Amino acid sequence: MGQDSRSSGKASRRDVLRWGGAVAAGSALAGVALPTVHAGADNTLRLALIGCGGRGGGAAVNAFNAPGGPVKLYAMADIFKNRLDGCYNHFSKQHTERVDAPAERRFAGFDAYKKAIDCLRPGDIALLTGYTAWRVSQLDYAVAKGVHVFMEKPFAVDPPAVRRMIKAGEAAEKKNLKIACGVMCRHSAARQELIQKIRDGALGQIILSRAYRMHGGGRLGKRPADQNELLWQVARRTDFLWASGSLFDELTIHQIDEVCWIKDAWPVAAHGIGGRAAGSTDCGQNLDSYAIEYTFADGTKSDVVARYINGCHNDFATYVHGTKCGAQFSGNVHAPTVHTYKDQRMAPDNIAWRAGREPHGPHQAQWNVLMEAIRKDKPMNEARRAAFSQLASIMGRAAVHSGKIITWDEALASKFQFCADIDALTESSPAPVKADDQGRYPAPVPGAWTEI
Repeated sequence: MGQDSRSSGKASRRDVLRWGGAVAAGSALAGVALPTVHAGADNTLRLALIGCGGRGGGAAVNAFNAPGGPVKLYAMADIFKNRLDGCYNHFSKQHTERVDAPAERRFAGFDAYKKAIDCLRPGDIALLTGYTAWRVSQLDYAVAKGVHVFMEKPFAVDPPAVRRMIKAGEAAEKKNLKIACGVMCRHSAARQELIQKIRDGALGQIILSRAYRMHGGGRLGKRPADQNELLWQVARRTDFLWASGSLFDELTIHQIDEVCWIKDAWPVAAHGIGGRAAGSTDCGQNLDSYAIEYTFADGTKSDVVARYINGCHNDFATYVHGTKCGAQFSGNVHAPTVHTYKDQRMAPDNIAWRAGREPHGPHQAQWNVLMEAIRKDKPMNEARRAAFSQLASIMGRAAVHSGKIITWDEALASKFQFCADIDALTESSPAPVKADDQGRYPAPVPGAWTEI
């Protein structure tokens, strides 16, 4: 995938990595026996990279660096050939010994993911890191072919796709296939330490959590008249609800997953407010700000706030308040800034405890767990949990866009779809949404908008 048209103003972890880093050269797990669903007698796991942007490249490097045995990038796919070629050229130069993806195993187009997955053997790994609208279609296909899956977030754009993801996860469970999902902070050792303290009662009863993803952003301009509209929208997916769910889903699902993890529960309802800055010329479908209050079954709350406006106060962190004291759960750009405070005053001079140093960042830690699960046949299937985190994000987004309270039950049961024929789209298909005579696409208007 290409870079988002809106960014935090700081390099993301994937951008900083730029698919680089030293590849681990050996492992305590090398030579272990493969499980029943395996990748071949030579113990080499083959990767099919579906989506050849920064996230896909970063995930492939995480796979290279994971201990346990040899890994090869064996097939590649992207809707756009230029992205496919750029990614291949980088890997063939920087990770030559890890790449075995000749031209006949590199595919471009809407059905390219099927061709790349078809190159794998049962027990190999599909990396689903491309365009969100097709994420569940790709998951279905990978599970049907008997391959393990790493899938990036967001996972689904609407409730029917969430239910489809849950069903695919259940099918994978029956086949003993492993699924890792890109809400990787669940694998953060520092956060796991604090979660254990929370479960042990160190903070008392959790009564509130607060999560923020506030930074600068860009705006979508008008589509050039000579551009294929469908491909233009796909390339700018975070500006279109049908293609990505929204920029909010793309970015803030991490914070939503964290507040649900803290509570060890899913919200029963969400309501919120949001909007665009006065005078906005944005042609896309996103709002500039989102403020959501999630309510859990015990009546406690979680507040999630997102804003994408330049020149404002920025924050990228998650906090939690208990009846005994408060804590910081997560820091800037997913940093393991994890500590408790002596009371509710959250200041550097009031810290009571700090988490230990993490041996690996959460992106790499997740891949280490996945590779060990595959090679040692351990349980790992994150599909259902990730689907529920996605549903929580969708219900919060829908609450802001519609101006209504959205419940968990109605979100889970909703039949609303942004693009019902997503699996049938081709390059010549009409785009799912059209611009008005000003070149602007329909944006949510609370009180008049429906997406649940």
